[in-house]
Amino acid sequence: MRQFLLFGSVILVGVLFISRLFYLQIYSFEGQDLFEDNAIRKVYDYPKRGFVYDRNGKLLVSNQPSYDVMVIPREVKPLDTLEFCSLLKISKEQFIQKYQKAYRYSPRLPYVFVSHLSKEDYAVLQEKMRKFEGFYIQKRSLRDYQTKVGANVLGFIAEVNQSQMQNNPYYKMGDLIGKQGVELSYEKELRGVKGIKFIQKDRFNRDIGPYKDGKFDTIPQQGKDITITIDTQLQEYGELLMRNKKGGIVAIEPKTGEILSLVSAPSYNPNLLVGRKRSKNYTKLYRDSIHLPLIDKGLLRVHEPGSPFKTLVALAALQEQAITPETTVTCTGVYHYGRRGKMGCHCGGGIRDLRKGIAKSCNSYFATAFRKTIDLYPDASKSMDKWSKHIKSFGLGQYLGTDLPIGKKGNIPNGAYYDKWYPDFKWGATTVISNSIGQGEILVTPIHLANMTAAIANRGYYYTPHIIKSIGNEPIDEKFTTIRHTTIDKKYFEPVIEGLFDVYDNGGTAHFLQIPGIEICGKTGTAENFTVIDGVRTQLTDHSLFIAFAPKDDPKIAIAVFVENGHYGSIYAGRIASLMIEKYIKGHTTRKDLENWVLTRSLEFEYQKPYLGEPFTINDRREEIVPMPKGLYTDNNL
Repeated sequence: MRQFLLFGSVILVGVLFISRLFYLQIYSFEGQDLFEDNAIRKVYDYPKRGFVYDRNGKLLVSNQPSYDVMVIPREVKPLDTLEFCSLLKISKEQFIQKYQKAYRYSPRLPYVFVSHLSKEDYAVLQEKMRKFEGFYIQKRSLRDYQTKVGANVLGFIAEVNQSQMQNNPYYKMGDLIGKQGVELSYEKELRGVKGIKFIQKDRFNRDIGPYKDGKFDTIPQQGKDITITIDTQLQEYGELLMRNKKGGIVAIEPKTGEILSLVSAPSYNPNLLVGRKRSKNYTKLYRDSIHLPLIDKGLLRVHEPGSPFKTLVALAALQEQAITPETTVTCTGVYHYGRRGKMGCHCGGGIRDLRKGIAKSCNSYFATAFRKTIDLYPDASKSMDKWSKHIKSFGLGQYLGTDLPIGKKGNIPNGAYYDKWYPDFKWGATTVISNSIGQGEILVTPIHLANMTAAIANRGYYYTPHIIKSIGNEPIDEKFTTIRHTTIDKKYFEPVIEGLFDVYDNGGTAHFLQIPGIEICGKTGTAENFTVIDGVRTQLTDHSLFIAFAPKDDPKIAIAVFVENGHYGSIYAGRIASLMIEKYIKGHTTRKDLENWVLTRSLEFEYQKPYLGEPFTINDRREEIVPMPKGLYTDNNL
């Protein structure tokens, strides 16, 4: 019995051992260990990235062929280094440096030795590649931008870094990935899926053909085409108007939340970040500390909103019934509060109701409205919480949830914020009165202001701003088609909108910016501007802001314009906003006087002030008159 038991145990162990070997060699090996087998060379077949179109079907981004020289260090045999370097247009020192870097990465894995060969260089090199063992050419696609504008919107592609490879095993050394803009936001959709070929090698390390007749090879899946919401003509025109100026423009279609234009100035030609010169050009752009062309100022420039914020102060006061549209305030040019506090006003003085208060941008009126709102409850902190909730319902003080890869929250303070600031002080409305005119602790970005304007144009709701219109035939994320309601009742928007209309019409602060045939509602804004020079907080020329939407009763566009060091809101930002609205609605412009004024002026002197080392005055309105550019393209060359 023991003899049979021992014999059976040996047989059972043998069967298990053979079964395990069979599984490892046939199933596990073939399915998983191909990538680890040194006798099999892996060749990736890169798919074409998806095309990008604008809202009108214009092709913005396509592909162009590119060729990378790859190296597997341990397979490299002695070669004519000088000839190889001449073909690659690199020095011998660069050759040694690149080879050592590839060897440190891995002696047995492919590494990008030289990237982005041109078609001409590839044609010459291909004929002689047989002479350079261990090197081979890998074909891939590079981006070909069919436009000179919208670099901040489109983004660019570049090689993955170590962190990205660790976080996503799909990417290997030398792979390209979207950086910034829609290239980053929709990387997964645009990139497609790589194909792979497994090549069997013999004991002399020579290729002998496809492994298992290509049984495990896969073909690449091309990336999906996407259509974005940008109107290229409007984007082009916006970048032209912002020539020689810094700032941002954000235009939104109120009925959908689609971003019509996202201008960041100054911009650059997106083709500068393609090919072998990409790194050199990127460094130049990155080191421009005055203009910061790589920073999307429409999404990342945080600033005080100034007078456009008064619209929300009014709506919150109406909702809380602290005021009515008929509430009047007598402005004397100075608003007094507390024991010695005072706030200047430039509205010209007189009796102001809500409509006139908005049209004339009366500080006294909105300081009173804000104060009455906060004084509704004995506890200022509780009042501030209710006020803050109303303001945040317009998307301010938070990430908007756009499909753009970057953004900032800004700041809308609540009761707890000031309780922390003043732990031993009973603060009240007069302590934080600067909030009433969009200053103090209020911080926004241009896209916040544009979204706020869209919500006002819609009489109390908005859609999350987004850049995607369609991905092939697939529907877009439902969060972009979901209505977001504010906390303000619809009935309170009409008197505010009438005031915004009067800004353009009845002697308001932008009356000289009227566009024939278009009823525009808008609001001028001016924000103080400080910087630190030699350790001293120094005031520079104010920023120019403007919000607007049109037409009044059937809004098709809502816009926010921010021009750094642009003086009063109506001077630069107001002109630009009016021209952008006319361009979008009519397809052309009739106010050539406004257009010529904007196109022939530069604010470069303002941006050089902190570096000049000489005294200057605030708002001195010194402007360089520059030649009017030809055509509708910004000069985007470095």
